Order: sequence, then structure tokens, then C-alpha cells
Amino acid sequence: MEYDYLKQKKVLLVDDERELLHMVEMILKKDGYTRIKTAENAAEALKLWEEWEPELAVLDVMLPDGDGFSLLSRIREKSDTPVLFLTARGEDEDRFRGWDLGADDYMVKPFLPKELTARILAILRRSYKNESPLIKLAGSTVDFERAEVIKGGEHLPLTAKEYEILSALYRNAGRIVTIDQLCEAAWGDNPFGYENSLMAHIRRIREKIEENPSKPVSLLTVKGLGYKLLAEEKA
Repeated sequence: MEYDYLKQKKVLLVDDERELLHMVEMILKKDGYTRIKTAENAAEALKLWEEWEPELAVLDVMLPDGDGFSLLSRIREKSDTPVLFLTARGEDEDRFRGWDLGADDYMVKPFLPKELTARILAILRRSYKNESPLIKLAGSTVDFERAEVIKGGEHLPLTAKEYEILSALYRNAGRIVTIDQLCEAAWGDNPFGYENSLMAHIRRIREKIEENPSKPVSLLTVKGLGYKLLAEEKA
């Protein structure tokens, strides 16, 4: 699970080819990325940028209402968010123009899915290398990079489901996360019927993160709604 915490970053995909857009989204989801939005033109991309504030963007050069170069120029006026160009235009002049405008990488279609995911992860590692994946709770510290909880000198490993549930809670720290949202985070697009399993996982997570699991102070139940994680700060 090394670097899985980077796959919680918000990724915006911009391309006017709907089928390719869907394919790239599926490639990233299969690789573990969970926070993805798509846009089919520059105007839609800029609107999402304002509302959602992505942490990585994958842009096509050719868009119906302009081009990716102009879009990147607009983005760079207000943000240094990392950007990867993914386009059919592979001429050196286009590559140099993209880099001059502040693109972090440039890939030409067609592409290998493994190369795309490798380049995206490399960009995220460079861009967020100083970001600590250590989250301090009242009675423990969660290390998302190593998928473990550190409590009282012990290192307690998180299972895959515990990791997904805790990640979803941390992404919304201080806010209520519904039971349905947590089930979807752990079990995917068909989360129905997992409520009892979720409760069991919550109990095990509390055993790892709380000083007194029977009286939790970090992972709280909001009766009838869901759960809320209270994180202090990055360690």
C-alpha cells in the first residue's frame, strides 16, 4: 500500500472524447484512485476547478472551446496544481510549449495504461513529497503510507478495508460520513448489504486507534447518520 495516500488526491480528467475519458477514469480507478471528476471542454474544466480544487489534472490539447494550452495558462494564473498533458499531438513544438507553460509531463496517445499510472504517481510523488501521511489522533497516529496505526509504541497494521474506511473518514475529517458513503468506499459501486460488516470494521478500527475503544473520542458515531473522525493535525 506504499503511496496509496497519494491516490486519495483529487484528479480532474479533461478530454472531448467521451469514450477515452471513461477509459482513463476506469484505468485510474482500477489502480486505486477514488476521487476523480471529468470534463469534456475547457469551460466545464474551469468551473470544476473553482468548485472542486483538483490536486492533479490530465488535459487534452484539442478541446471544442479552445485548447489545453490556453486552459493551462488560465490555470497557472491561480494555481500550481500539477498537470499532465495526454494528447494525440506529439510534435516537439507542442511538447516544448506545454512544458514552457508549466506542464509537469506530456504523454502522446495511444498510451500504455501502466505507463500512464506510473507517470501520474511520479508527478504526485514529486509534487507532494513534503506532505506527511501521518495523521495525529487523540490516542494514536495513523500512517497512511505504511497502512498502520502507531499507538503506545506498537505498530498495528490496517487491513485493506480498514484502510479504505479510515481514508474516507479522514478525507472528510470533522464532518459526518454516512454509512452508505463508507460502504461505497470499502466495497465499491454495489455497497448495499454491508452495514453489519461496516460496523464490525469500525469496531476493529476503534480498537486500533482509540485509547479506550468503548469510549471513543476520535471516531464518533452520529446516531442514525454515520460516523465522524476528529483528527488533530498532521504529525
